[in-house]
Amino acid sequence: QVQLVESGGGLVQPGGSLRLSCAASESISSIYAMGWYRRSPGNELELVASMSTGGSRNYGDSVKGRVTISRDNAKNMVYLQMNNLKPEDTAVYYCNADSLTWAAWGQGTQVTVSS
Repeated sequence: QVQLVESGGGLVQPGGSLRLSCAASESISSIYAMGWYRRSPGNELELVASMSTGGSRNYGDSVKGRVTISRDNAKNMVYLQMNNLKPEDTAVYYCNADSLTWAAWGQGTQVTVSS
């Protein structure tokens, strides 16, 4: 089962940008969907974005228009570009691999949006 490692989180001011990266331990080209989820204190796990092998993208309502997911199958990497960040985007962001028969999760990376 693939192992996922996130990076790129940190502290950013409102209106700022961050690019999260997810490195997979093996090929992701055949994994049905790669995605990003987040969880903030007191809230449930929330879909941020996902992208299928066919290139179809799905975004959470709260981030539409502000984030872009991409995947580089050749490098076994998944990226999340986040722009115009808001304090409510503060959360731990998790990379996810969904093969339809199993799922894998990274350990998470903290994103804090604060002035």
